[in-house]
Amino acid sequence: MLILLFFVLLVATFLVILMVTRPSRDEIYLGKRLAGFDNEFSSEQSADSDILKREVYSQYPVLNAILRRIKLASDINTLMKQADSRWTVGGLLTGALLLFVVVAFVGRMLLHSTSLGLLVGVGAAISPYLYLQMKRRARLNRFAAVLPDAIDLLSRALRAGHAVTAAIEMASREVANPVGTEFRRVFEEQNFGLPMREALLNLARRVPVDDLRFLVTAMLVQKETGGNLAEVLDKAGAVIRERSRLMGQLRIYTAQGRMTGWILGLLPFIVFVCMNFVSPAYTHTMLDDPTGRMWIWVGLALMTIGVWLIRRIVDIKV
Repeated sequence: MLILLFFVLLVATFLVILMVTRPSRDEIYLGKRLAGFDNEFSSEQSADSDILKREVYSQYPVLNAILRRIKLASDINTLMKQADSRWTVGGLLTGALLLFVVVAFVGRMLLHSTSLGLLVGVGAAISPYLYLQMKRRARLNRFAAVLPDAIDLLSRALRAGHAVTAAIEMASREVANPVGTEFRRVFEEQNFGLPMREALLNLARRVPVDDLRFLVTAMLVQKETGGNLAEVLDKAGAVIRERSRLMGQLRIYTAQGRMTGWILGLLPFIVFVCMNFVSPAYTHTMLDDPTGRMWIWVGLALMTIGVWLIRRIVDIKV
C-alpha cells in the first residue's frame, strides 16, 4: 500500500512539473528559429553531423525530453561535470528512486515506523548526491592546489616571448589535471573562434574556485587597461599562495571543531546499531511507543541544529 501511494504521488509530481515547466510562447518561437537554422546547415552536412551541442540527460528519449525541461536536472548535470563523473542525470535519479523504495521498505520493516522508514529512505536517496558533492569538493581542492604552479608556468612563458594563447596551451600540456584539462578547454574554445574574454569567463563558471576567479579577473583587467601581464600573474600567484597558506592554517586550527561535529553527528547512530545487535528488544520500546518516537524526532532536530551551528563556527571566510 505504501509503495502504491508513493508511485501515485510520483506520477502526480511529474505531471505538475510538466505543467509548470511548459515552454512559453517566446521559448517556442525561439526553438522554431533555432530548428530552422539547424535544418539549413544540415542540408550542407551529412545526416549524422550536428553543429548544435546538446546535453544528454538520459539514454531514453522520453526521459531525456522531460529532464531537459527541469532546472534541477541542469543543476545536477553541472554538478556531475564539476565532479568529473560519467553518470547521467537519468541514471542518478533512477538509482536514487530505487534506493528510496528499497531502503524505505526495509526501514519500515526493521524500525516498525512508516515515518522513520521514509526518513531512512530519503537519506539513502540523497546519498549519491552527497557522494557527487564530496567528489566535486575533492576535485576543486586539487585544482586550487595545482593552480599556483600553472600561474608560474604562464608567467615564465610570457617572459620567454610566447603569446597568451600559446602560454595557456603550454600550461594545458605541462600542468597536472584537473588544471591541465580545463586550460586545454580554454585553448580549444579560443582556437575555434571564441574571444579570450568569453573563454576565461567560461572557465570561471565551470570551476567555481575563488583563486581562479581572482586570476581571471586580474587577466581581464590587464587586458582592458594594459600593462605587463607577467608581473600581474606573479603578483596574483603570490596572493593565491599566501591565501592558500592561511587557509591551511585555519584548517589546522578548526580541525578539533570539525572532528567534534563528525563524532557528535555519527555517535548516536553507531550506538543505536550496536544496541540492536547486542539486544534487539532493547530499542523496541522507543520505536513502538508514541512518546519514544516523538523523542526520536526531537533528538534528530536537535542534532541537525547542533551540526549546523558547529559548521557555522568552523567555516571561516578568507
